[in-house]
Amino acid sequence: MRRLWPFAVAALLILGAAARDAGDAWIDATILPSALPATSVEVRDRHGALLRAYTVADGRWRLAVGPDQVDPGFVNMLLAYEDKRFHDHAGVDPLALIRAFGQAVWHRRVVSGGSTLTMQVARLLEETGTGAWPGKLRQMRVALALERRLSKDQILGLYLTLAPYGGNIEGLRAATLAWFGKEPARLTPAQAALLVALPQSPVARRPDRAPEAARTARDRVLSRLAQQGVISAEAAQAAQSEPVPAMRIAFPILAPHLADRVLAASPGQVRHDLTLDAGLQGKLENLATDALRGMGERLSIAMLVADHRTGAVLASVGSAGLSQDTRQGFVDMTTALRSPGSTLKPLVYALAFDRGLAHPDTLIDDRPVAFGAYAPQNFDGQFRGEIRVADALRLSLNIPVVRLTEAIGPANLMAALRRAGVEAALPGGQAGLAVALGGVGVSLEGLVQLYAGLAQGGQAEPLYWTSPTEAAPQRIVGRAAAWQVAHIMAGMEPPPGAARMRLAYKTGTSYGHRDAWAVGFDGAHVVGVWIGRPDGTPVPGALGADVAAPVLFQAFQRVKPQADPLPPPPPETLIAPNASLPLPLQRFGARGAVPMDAPRLAFPPDGARLSLAGQALTVKLRDGVPPFTWLADGTPLLVGTHRREAALEGLGKGHVTLSVIDAAGRADRVRVVLE
Repeated sequence: MRRLWPFAVAALLILGAAARDAGDAWIDATILPSALPATSVEVRDRHGALLRAYTVADGRWRLAVGPDQVDPGFVNMLLAYEDKRFHDHAGVDPLALIRAFGQAVWHRRVVSGGSTLTMQVARLLEETGTGAWPGKLRQMRVALALERRLSKDQILGLYLTLAPYGGNIEGLRAATLAWFGKEPARLTPAQAALLVALPQSPVARRPDRAPEAARTARDRVLSRLAQQGVISAEAAQAAQSEPVPAMRIAFPILAPHLADRVLAASPGQVRHDLTLDAGLQGKLENLATDALRGMGERLSIAMLVADHRTGAVLASVGSAGLSQDTRQGFVDMTTALRSPGSTLKPLVYALAFDRGLAHPDTLIDDRPVAFGAYAPQNFDGQFRGEIRVADALRLSLNIPVVRLTEAIGPANLMAALRRAGVEAALPGGQAGLAVALGGVGVSLEGLVQLYAGLAQGGQAEPLYWTSPTEAAPQRIVGRAAAWQVAHIMAGMEPPPGAARMRLAYKTGTSYGHRDAWAVGFDGAHVVGVWIGRPDGTPVPGALGADVAAPVLFQAFQRVKPQADPLPPPPPETLIAPNASLPLPLQRFGARGAVPMDAPRLAFPPDGARLSLAGQALTVKLRDGVPPFTWLADGTPLLVGTHRREAALEGLGKGHVTLSVIDAAGRADRVRVVLE
């Protein structure tokens, strides 16, 4: 028999090797689930802060996270409580299984599980149960296979990404944001202990629905870890006095419109890093809500902030709230094409300066004028006679800027917009003189980009929110012209009650009070504000100077309490009073303008038969200088009116002679029959 024992040992070794080889083959043949679970698409700001996240396909919040992004204290607590031999076993811990089996036999019930973190990852990847033996055997096989194909850090990362934390919250990072409103890089012992306990029973221990169960489970973790020496008894006791969270914290939804745009542009990208600043974005979204308070339920607002030195967008507010249905909050009004009102006037003046057609001290006529059938009117219906060009821009007069546009050429104005990178839509397809007064569709983004170019000395500065464009920037106007326009706008008084900041800014109101604008810049930043209704219906009484300009100044204060100084004039700038200017620059003379002398009644026409039906008679006037006096058969009906449309009341039936007299004593009359 003694001679046979070597053969027995050899046989046992052969059988052991065969069993090992069979086991290896069994493990290697394991078909593994995907170890790359889908995670939420994230949009982050310039500092890495979360702006917005999107749920995965099945509606769960599951944010990507790795061990290096997690508080080391939490990892130590997790491993000490769940799998103290995690770094030593091959996926299955025999000692833990023996202990769990012995406790179950002794107590005749399951006292503790023998699952390792790797086995839990296997269960989470396959979304299987925990109790049945076939399921447990499958978890062991997958765990052993995972350990052969992944590193320990990768397995730990999968657990941190997939562990359930109540409701539709999966993964540690989603959990810390939902329950504590913070990233997992720094956690208190109480927070870490709750997050260790939650995955064991995420439904029964959900803090917002079962706070006592959550507290009890957390305190049990703290007590055991204190006994093991992982944390001190004092730290555990202090942590047990900390309250558990009473409610879930909503995930951030900052810059939702821009986030949707970048997601649509790159649908396969999991993380989008933007140039926005989350802190500033939040301040401006709050300002947007406050600005509309008491202004009607259908009104919306949009704001855009950029660093014009680089073109980086720092904040983008598309509406006052994504869920504001009455305000159509889902519409991104930073990109909507709308009439810009008077906000294009600075570009017209800059082009006139650049082409040597005018100078800020050039005198220009603000008198009634006609360009063929087009006769522009000032907003207030008044005329100021001869006026400095700089004052005409500050007062936002219409007639002087149309005179300059006629000299420049509307096509050249449109070309300058294109050089600035502004998308512009012409309603009729062809540029006319009305472009200078807002007869073109542009977006808030386009206007901000235009003003960024003016702020940069006339050099176009394309806006960007992901990465800067590599296209060579174009020159809109020369440095001197850009500085002159900025200097004029910086001389405008701030709105009543606004901070005394020196900003180069301009307001605008589109035809019919549909859009109220304010756009401006200091030495570093450019800000644009739009207020109106997304459906384009009028907002009676809404003026850019009254509603948008105050918001512009408030937005600048949130960017920086004090404005950055505007730059000094470039060396080539001509700074001189009118008398010292070259003769062609002392007075501007428009080429195609026809001065309007006597007033002309446009309606009703002479000899018309009109039915009043008890209503006032509407009369319309062209040319002439206000104020006007309206008469019927020589009797004054209205005196001192400035508008070119009036409603005459108290008229009788029959033949009536209607007359109008302007401020210069010039008159026109028609004879009509009223029925």
